[in-house]
Amino acid sequence: HFPEQSLARADLTVRAELQNSADHPVKGELQVIFGNVRIKQPVELKAGENRTVEFDSEQFPALHVEHPKLWWPAPLGPQTLHQLTVSFSSEGRVSDQQTARFGIREVTSEFTEKGGRLFRVNGRRILIRGGGWSPDMFLRHSRERLETDFRYVRDMNLNTIRLEGKLESDDFFEMADEHGVLVMAGWCCCDHWEHWDKWKPGDLEVASDSLRTQILRLRNHPSMLVWLNGSDGPPPVNVEQAYIQALKDSHWPNPYLSSASATPTTLTGPSGVKMSGPYDFVAPNYWYVDTDKHGGAFSFNTETSPGPAIPIAKCLKKMLPADHLWPIDDVWNFHAGGESFKNMSVYHEAMKASYGDPTSLDDYVNKSQAMAYDGERAMFESYARNKYESTGVIQWMLNNAWPSLIWHLYDYYQQPAGGYYGTKKACESLHVQYSYDDRSVVVVNNLDKKYSGLKVTAQVFDFDLKERFSRAANIDAGEDSVQRAITIPAEALQGSEISFVRLALHDAAGKLVSSNFYWLPAKHTEYDWAKTDFTHTPASFHEDMKRLSQLPRVRVHASAARETKNSEESIHVTVRNSGKGLAFQVSLQLTNSKAGDLVQATWEDNYFELMPGESRTVTARLAPAQKIGDKAAVEVGGFNIEPIVVSIAQTQGAALQSSKGTN
Repeated sequence: HFPEQSLARADLTVRAELQNSADHPVKGELQVIFGNVRIKQPVELKAGENRTVEFDSEQFPALHVEHPKLWWPAPLGPQTLHQLTVSFSSEGRVSDQQTARFGIREVTSEFTEKGGRLFRVNGRRILIRGGGWSPDMFLRHSRERLETDFRYVRDMNLNTIRLEGKLESDDFFEMADEHGVLVMAGWCCCDHWEHWDKWKPGDLEVASDSLRTQILRLRNHPSMLVWLNGSDGPPPVNVEQAYIQALKDSHWPNPYLSSASATPTTLTGPSGVKMSGPYDFVAPNYWYVDTDKHGGAFSFNTETSPGPAIPIAKCLKKMLPADHLWPIDDVWNFHAGGESFKNMSVYHEAMKASYGDPTSLDDYVNKSQAMAYDGERAMFESYARNKYESTGVIQWMLNNAWPSLIWHLYDYYQQPAGGYYGTKKACESLHVQYSYDDRSVVVVNNLDKKYSGLKVTAQVFDFDLKERFSRAANIDAGEDSVQRAITIPAEALQGSEISFVRLALHDAAGKLVSSNFYWLPAKHTEYDWAKTDFTHTPASFHEDMKRLSQLPRVRVHASAARETKNSEESIHVTVRNSGKGLAFQVSLQLTNSKAGDLVQATWEDNYFELMPGESRTVTARLAPAQKIGDKAAVEVGGFNIEPIVVSIAQTQGAALQSSKGTN
C-alpha cells in the first residue's frame, strides 16, 4: 500500500503459509529476506497445524520501504521484480525454505460517474486494452510459443490478457510479470463451474478449496489485476459468499468482481463492467454511434469483437484442403465457431454489400485484411478517445486454440495480419486518430508525460487523390489526455464515393511520431438497433466501399537489408510507390526463402498506404536469438499491388543507404 500519492513510500505485508506435518508441537523462527530487509519472528505450531504467519509494516518498520523501485504495467514504467526468501528454522537447522518474485505495486478499482469500473495501478488511472486468451486445444505447453505471444501483446501496445479457461502455467504468469502485461483471471464459463443448478453436495467445497489454492499460487504476481467470481453471469448468493470468503482467507490483494457481465448481485451490487458483445461483424462506426446501450465505447467491455479474422493465404493453405480453398464451402465452417457462430454468413453478407463479392482467394484475403484492420482500429480507438467514460475493452479473442477463421489478433500459426496491425496502430502511446461520429481529429496521449509543441495535420482526398481539405494545428498534449485538434467539415467528405483521410502528428522537433490513414464511405453504415442480439447489431444500411476494387493496380519497388545488433536481427525494408495511384494496404511478409515458410517477425508498421511517388522504410524485428537463412526474402503485396519478392542478401547495401532519414 502507498500511503502517499507521491509513491515515495510503500508499506509492505509478507504472509507465509506454514504447515506442521509432525504429530507434536514445533517451535522455531520464521525469517524473511529481500533486498536489505532482514526480519524474523518466533513461531510455535501445534501438531498438524496449518497457519498463515504475517509480517506487517506496523510491527516490522523495515517493511516501510522508502523510495521503492516499483513495478508498472508496460509502457508506464519499468517492471522491477524483487526476490523474496522465507525460511523456517527449528533446533538450529532450516526445516524449509521458499523463494518468490514480487513487484511493489498496488491495484485498486472504483466506479466512474456513469458506473463504469475504473482500475488504477499505483494510483494511476489505466485504460485496460487487451485480448482474451485461449490455451492450446490439447493444453500443450510451449515456452517458445508463450514468448511469442507476450512479444506480440507488447508489440500491439496492449496491456492486458484476460483468462477465461484453465488457469495457465507458472511460465505464463512469470512472463506476464516480466513483460508488464496485466492479467484478468477468473472462473471458466460454459462448464460445470457455472452450472450451479446442477451442483451436487460437495461441489461448493471443492470449488472453494480450488479457489483458495489457486489464489495462493497467483497472489504474489504483480501482473494480476482482478479476479472474476463468475464469467457469463454471477454465482448464486451462497456461492459468491463462499468465494469471497476464500479470497479473504487467502489474502487476495487485488479487486474482485462478481462476474464479467453487468448483472448485479445482492451481495456486491453492480459489477461496473459489461459483456454485451458484439462478437460478429459490425462496421467501424458502430463503436462510436452506440453511446449507451450495447458494445459501444463506454464502461468496461470484458469481451467484444468486430467478428471473423481471416488468416493470410499461406496460413489458409495450411488449414484447408487444396480442393476446398476456393470457392468458400462448408469445409470452411469447420474452422468457424459453435452455436450462433457455426458459419460466417453475417461477415460474408457485410463483405458482399460493402466491399463487393470476392472474385478469388487472394481478393477475399485482401478485402478481409482491410475489414479487420479497419474494424479493430476503430474499436480500440473509440475506447481510447472516450477514456475515462470508457474504462476498458477486451478483444474476443487474442489468439486461437486451433486453426480458426474467427476471433483472433494473430492466427494459430502465430502470423499477424490486418487486425493485428490495426490494433497496434490504434494503441500507440502517442497517437493521432479520426472520429467516425463527429469527424474530429484527436490526439491521444497514454503516457504520464506532457508533450508540448505538437503539430497535427489532416488531409482529405477524393477517390482520384485530389486534395479536398488540408489543415494543421499546434497543440499540447497533457499527461494521459485526449485532445481534439481539428474537425473535418462535412462538405470535405462529400462528392466522392470514397474519401481518404490522412493524418500526421509531429513532435516539437519536427519528427513524425504518429500517422494514420482512413478510407471513408459517402454514407456510413446504419443499424437496426431493435434487432440487436448478443452476437451483433445487424445493419439496416451497409456502407459502400466497392469502388476500392477499382483502384488501379500499382507497381512498387522495394529493397531490403539485414542488421544484427546485440545478437538480435532486424530487417529494414524500403518500399516506393512507383505508380500513379494509391498503394493501398501495403503488406510485408518475411520468409526464409523465396518460396519458404513465413518467419514470425514484428513489423513496426504493416498494411499501410503509399501515395504516388512516396517511399517508406519499415523495420521487422526478429525474436531474440532467432535467425534467418541467407535465402530469406520479403514478400511485398497489398490490396491493389502487383506482388513482388525481394531478396535480402542481394540488396543489402542499397537498402541500408535508402533507409537513412526516412520516416
